[in-house]
Amino acid sequence: MMTKKLGFVGIGQMGGGMAAHLTRAGFALTGYDPSEDSRNLAAKDGVKVVKQLRDAVLGADVVLTSLPNPPITLDAWLGENGILAYMAEGSIGIELSSIDPDVMCRIAAEAKKKGVRIVDAPVSGGPLEAAAGQLVLMTGGEQADIDAVGDVLDCLSSSRHVTGPVGTGKTVKLVNNMMSMGNIVVAAEAFALGTAAGVDPKTLFDVLSQSGGRSHHFLKRFPKAIEGDYAPGFKIELGEKDVALGIDLGRKLMQPTPAASMVRELIALGMAGGRKGQDIVAMLDYYLKANAGRA
Repeated sequence: MMTKKLGFVGIGQMGGGMAAHLTRAGFALTGYDPSEDSRNLAAKDGVKVVKQLRDAVLGADVVLTSLPNPPITLDAWLGENGILAYMAEGSIGIELSSIDPDVMCRIAAEAKKKGVRIVDAPVSGGPLEAAAGQLVLMTGGEQADIDAVGDVLDCLSSSRHVTGPVGTGKTVKLVNNMMSMGNIVVAAEAFALGTAAGVDPKTLFDVLSQSGGRSHHFLKRFPKAIEGDYAPGFKIELGEKDVALGIDLGRKLMQPTPAASMVRELIALGMAGGRKGQDIVAMLDYYLKANAGRA
């Protein structure tokens, strides 16, 4: 049995999978989410859950968070009766969310005032990888702090990388998702063109899956998409959020992001057609219906 006591805040689709995997690995973990549905699903997966944030955080050696956006993450950590209000001096926070580096650095600065150490550790992968401990982690922070929670990070990941100080993990994550979302949007546009020209979708996939245009997300997501299955592994609205965060970072740095800006607008059009809650690969549905004038 693992000796660290863990608290996990944000046990939704991704966080719930991570919390369940850590629990199965033997960590003493208590999870919290404001959503009753998320708590119930995590409990069915073996996670010990509580109804109040403080009950997940008090007494924890390590607190992990996996939350949907910067405002929620900031409030969870720094708000009245937030995570830092209950963490003990010397404990460590692991922030796994896809948020901007400025928010991450702000959380770390406030944590330092309380003697709480922070590891910036966003992830690449989906719910299946989260539940199997097969995520890729991009860790930013002091090496000693990262080493102190190495057993937790190793349990969650198939590989992990040190990117630099706190905030650099979030930067690398945003760059990764800008590339990933752009790939999906272009692949959906190209695939719809091929089918509009009369190529059988399964034949087209079989050929492209072995050709230069293939990618990780094409191989992972398009087999279900060509069957009309857009059940969410990574929701389209999260894709839009991550690309928008990357564009905002570019603006702060005066670094142009015209391609990403176009990708973000296209995803927004896909969402406007009623695809919220579906997987990002529902952009294929957007392009297929655009051909029929129903996008």
